[in-house]
Amino acid sequence: MEQAGLRGGVPQLLDRPGTTSEGASGMGQPRPEQAGTDQSQRPTFCILGAGHGGTAMAAHLGLMGFPVRLFNRSPERITPIQLAGSIELVAPDLVDLPQGYAPVQVATTDPEEAIVGADILMVCTPATGHRYMAQRCAPLLTDGQIIVLNPGRTGGALEFTHVLREDGVRADVIVAEAQTFIYAARMLNPAQVRIFRVKNSIPVAALPAYRTPEVVRRLRVAFPQFVPGDNVMKTSMDNIGAIFHPAVTVLNSARIESTHGDFEYYLEGITPSVARVLERMDAERVAVGEAMGFQCLTARQWLYMAYDAAGRTLYDAINANPGYAGIRAPRTLDTRYLSEDVPMSLVPISSLGELLGVPTPTIDHVIGLACVLHGVDYRAEGRTAERLGLAGMSVKEIRHYVLEGASLHG
Repeated sequence: MEQAGLRGGVPQLLDRPGTTSEGASGMGQPRPEQAGTDQSQRPTFCILGAGHGGTAMAAHLGLMGFPVRLFNRSPERITPIQLAGSIELVAPDLVDLPQGYAPVQVATTDPEEAIVGADILMVCTPATGHRYMAQRCAPLLTDGQIIVLNPGRTGGALEFTHVLREDGVRADVIVAEAQTFIYAARMLNPAQVRIFRVKNSIPVAALPAYRTPEVVRRLRVAFPQFVPGDNVMKTSMDNIGAIFHPAVTVLNSARIESTHGDFEYYLEGITPSVARVLERMDAERVAVGEAMGFQCLTARQWLYMAYDAAGRTLYDAINANPGYAGIRAPRTLDTRYLSEDVPMSLVPISSLGELLGVPTPTIDHVIGLACVLHGVDYRAEGRTAERLGLAGMSVKEIRHYVLEGASLHG
């Protein structure tokens, strides 16, 4: 959500590749006991997706001294990095973040070149690309690899694992998902990216849940910000973007088209009436989670925990959050707030509700309106219970699969 209103000029370039500028405390760097780790003992990271977030992660890891491979299915963002041999990371507001020209071991459009031999695969594509990425990974995976979706949205790890099973993967790999993306970042130029903010605490959970400690232990060599999440159903159902993005966009569709997004998305787009719709959707989301025995944060609780923003109503809490000031609305309705968040966040909640006998009428109305606005059947394209591998399961079976279910090779 933070990236909606980001704007940034191009800072002055550094003099030469290989130079860095970093503060003393090293936010986002390896902890002191790991900083001296021999290069040969450091995991090789494969970043899948060279958008804003993937490029930022590749650059940050490279400046921290980790071997980095970067994959993108189209060459437009890869070619400049291949030519430069590095990515320039700038972060003028983050004095503790390493900055400069980050070496990239491999930048490629060949998934085999990127994936084979890598230790940790960080998927940094929109959720609509997770199925494609799982299909490309499937024939190349080997024992011991970890795959992390950054983030999973709703049901990311479940869908990814189901695709791997469908494709006959037998390797002992772990699929996990982060609840949100670690950076707010934006590409400024080809092979140049700016990081605006690094989040302090990112819950991550594995499928099944008992493998989460192993994932967190291996990620923390580079990212101390990752903390254990309860399980992938909890990280999925606590996806607050499912509540704040689609409905606000749908209910402000005329204003977005007439003003080209020239208004404050949260502080002006969420009026008391819009907030009441969000509260109803939020209650339906929480009810679906409870039907599986998982307690989800309400949107108001999340605002208090994430931003220390409190209020008697959701509208009050949103307006008590200074972090929303300045975030502008999308310029058009051709936005991921609909094309990604509806099929990858709302559709799975609705589908799970149908499976469990929990009505989600408000969520269903928003899905229907988004389908009309875009002329797309998002239910046909989205993450249904069947695509998550949960069709026909009872609550007991869902909980067992999420918490203790067999690994891919089991």
